[in-house]
Amino acid sequence: MNNKETSNPVDIKKYLPHRAPMLMVDLILEMDDEKVETFFEIKTDNIFLENGFFTESGLVENMAQTCSSVVAKDYFIDENYNDKEDVNVVGFISGIKTLKIHALPQVGNVIYTKALLVSKFITESYSLCTMKCQTFRADELLLEGEITLFIQENKS
Repeated sequence: MNNKETSNPVDIKKYLPHRAPMLMVDLILEMDDEKVETFFEIKTDNIFLENGFFTESGLVENMAQTCSSVVAKDYFIDENYNDKEDVNVVGFISGIKTLKIHALPQVGNVIYTKALLVSKFITESYSLCTMKCQTFRADELLLEGEITLFIQENKS
């Protein structure tokens, strides 16, 4: 298999357990084992809006969901690249090393988030990864940072 696993837009719900109103990514535009790029349109019903602007918390959640899709995909896709059924995964931000927010997007804006894997540690019971991330509105840099995520499959 070539290194680029996703070359056509893919619904992020295939890789994350998040659902409305906490889903802060619409599509995965590109993804492989070390990088991911996502797309998100900020709509009027978003829970992270304040005075017509997408808040800092919303940008961080978008960053976390984008980054975690690279690690979470290992839980949702088997070794033959087929979808697994009934996967129950929990994940959270375990640390933010750096974070700079340069501007906040508004309702109606589309943001693109790009993340690159810095390190990844996997055991039988959990995954821990650190990713560098940037979020853009067109060519304008909105956010840049480095985040560490913890992801674990809940087996019943």
